[in-house]
Amino acid sequence: MTDAEFQEISSRGLWKDTCKRYGYRVGKRKGEWVHVADYRDLEGKLEAQKLRYENKKFEAIGTPRSFFGMHLFPMGGKKLVVTEGEIDALSVSQAQDNKWAVVSLPNGAQSAQSTFKRHLNWLNKWDEVILMFDEDEQGRKATGQVANILPVGRAKVARLPHKDPNECLLNNATSAIITAIFQANIWRPDDILDGRDVLDRLLNPKANQSVSYPFVGLNEMTRGLRKREIVTFCAGSGVGKSQVCRVIAHHLLTNVGSTVGYLALEESVERTAQGIVGLEIKKPLHLEPFDDEEEFRTAFDATVGSGRCYLYDHFGSMDSDNLLTHIRYMAQALDVEWVILDHLSILVSGIDSSGGDERRMIDNMMTKLRSLAEECEIGLIVVSHLKRPEGRGFEEGVATSLSALRGSTAIAGLSDMVVGVERNLQDPERMHITTLRVLKNRFSGETGVACHLKFEKATGVMSEFQFDEDDDSFEPFAPEEQTNNNDQTSND
Repeated sequence: MTDAEFQEISSRGLWKDTCKRYGYRVGKRKGEWVHVADYRDLEGKLEAQKLRYENKKFEAIGTPRSFFGMHLFPMGGKKLVVTEGEIDALSVSQAQDNKWAVVSLPNGAQSAQSTFKRHLNWLNKWDEVILMFDEDEQGRKATGQVANILPVGRAKVARLPHKDPNECLLNNATSAIITAIFQANIWRPDDILDGRDVLDRLLNPKANQSVSYPFVGLNEMTRGLRKREIVTFCAGSGVGKSQVCRVIAHHLLTNVGSTVGYLALEESVERTAQGIVGLEIKKPLHLEPFDDEEEFRTAFDATVGSGRCYLYDHFGSMDSDNLLTHIRYMAQALDVEWVILDHLSILVSGIDSSGGDERRMIDNMMTKLRSLAEECEIGLIVVSHLKRPEGRGFEEGVATSLSALRGSTAIAGLSDMVVGVERNLQDPERMHITTLRVLKNRFSGETGVACHLKFEKATGVMSEFQFDEDDDSFEPFAPEEQTNNNDQTSND
């Protein structure tokens, strides 16, 4: 590039002297005007030239491996400013009358980590390394990556009022660049807070964004459902976990007005929809066909057809990554707030039907679900089977416990709430009575029996009762106690 010249670059507000100091020229290549940035090693030897065309296309002659401008400051010193690109480095240098040390990355934010590691010995010659990357997501990510490479306390972060230093220069805000350098703060991870910084949070606490369950007793003990939490319902086979989930989904759709994603892996989409619509009509539609089409359509529009209910048609697919992708899509594209996954056990069995390590797979799956709940800010209701106990099974009314959960400790450890669903299928007097027992409660710490539900075979509804264990009597809750619980009335 022997025909390139040093000149003022007015479109960028750069002086000729600034460009000459750093080796930044303007010339022609293949008939097109280009900016030419010379990259030199610490000895000043030219190692590469980086070309920038008018259409923002870049080309390199040789491989730029050093910081741009690094050769000007081989001995180190007190302060070093590092920017993302050459134009930004020139802008910061010019704002300081080209007196102090400024360099830039060879290939933007994506090259930050590798370049810092390659030249760590040189970087350690500086008392302060001030990171002045772009004020965007990539720039902030690169800041965190390279700050961890430097010794603790050496990296500082400069914040600008505009996207990058050149925008400051063009907006006559050179003083903001100087201020940013001298007011740069020692880098610390975003998730480590000085206790003094949380005063405003304590004085103005966020409202507890809880929504109700359809069961009064469960609400009193758990204070309701919250986003970013995982609630696990666990029970033996055939005890009624799925029905409890349908009742909760129906309540969220009709009484709360939320958007629900339902992933029922052990039944068809039709069966799930019948169960939810049937709760609105108060008829078990999978056993009895509807008589009144108009009534059915009204119930359908209020629940599954409300535009706030999304069902997962799995077609027998049990791929865990595929399922997680679908949950993420529901949350991010469809604004789903609450996701019901029924159930975890069949999902894990579908991952490796050849007999893999179930414990490890459950642990991995729960870890991914925990991250997903936080990432997407959704509430997750997960169903899990229990290990078969010795002697009487859970299907015979044995009390549930955290120790009976499958996996190692992941389900219990990563769930915010664990609720045991108990029912004695062999007792003709109590076979339609379900007990909800809170086994873990990270929110308030309260555990124990929360409520009793009676299943009405004729309507498919689960009604909450005050149950006296001593006299086997069932007294329905008074209507005024059925807050936001329009479904849960009884014919008894």
